[in-house]
Amino acid sequence: MLKHRVIPCLLLQNQGLVKTMRFRKPVYVGDPINAIRIFNDKEVDELMVLDIDASRAGRQPDYALIEQFAGECFMPLCYGGGVQTVEQARQLFALGVEKVCLQTAALRDMKVIREIADRFGSQSVLFSLDVKKEFFKGLRPYSAASATTINRPWQTLLREAVDAGAGEILLNAVDHDGMMDGVDEALIREASQSIPVPLIAVGGVGSLEDIRKALVAGASAVSAGAFFVFYGPHRAVLITYPRPSDLEALMPAP
Repeated sequence: MLKHRVIPCLLLQNQGLVKTMRFRKPVYVGDPINAIRIFNDKEVDELMVLDIDASRAGRQPDYALIEQFAGECFMPLCYGGGVQTVEQARQLFALGVEKVCLQTAALRDMKVIREIADRFGSQSVLFSLDVKKEFFKGLRPYSAASATTINRPWQTLLREAVDAGAGEILLNAVDHDGMMDGVDEALIREASQSIPVPLIAVGGVGSLEDIRKALVAGASAVSAGAFFVFYGPHRAVLITYPRPSDLEALMPAP
């Protein structure tokens, strides 16, 4: 069994799978159920599904669709998008989701993390933090729902989420999203050293070597989207996942 997780991250829009580049220009890449079945066959560690429109549109998770996902998944499923309350989290867990990923609601008030963690355990709730470079200001937290940066240190938000009870952090480098141009090792290193909970790094993975670099920098797990759904210089859609032996060879000692 691998000591570090490598997690496909699927973006959901209008009940289909898409992939973005720097959070813009979503491109349709296929049917989510078909993708889940392929990842089942490839025995992935864990699967993450994020609805990129739910919070932006102010709507709840699509429970009927998520129930289908959970019924197909042979691996642990993490879902994010539109989750704002403990009751919504409860409904998702009842459908078979193992973890919920929060951003918009938590940025508004971190107490929602505490409420979910108190009722279901810290292992059930992730805080998703997107960071984006701004000229003359460096890295700033970024709200995906409002497409705006937040004038607070990103490190402070990480610590607040952990203090509220988040069991894991999903850290996304917006400028590398979908680019497959390499991970932000410095960001991963600083983030991993500043929090006591597992860090899932996402953004920029374009090779197995990028996964290794993220792990060496301190990530507990690495998530990727484009790397698992595109193939070749023309970004043809092809769902793939590395062989366990290839991943094992990359892993640093725990």
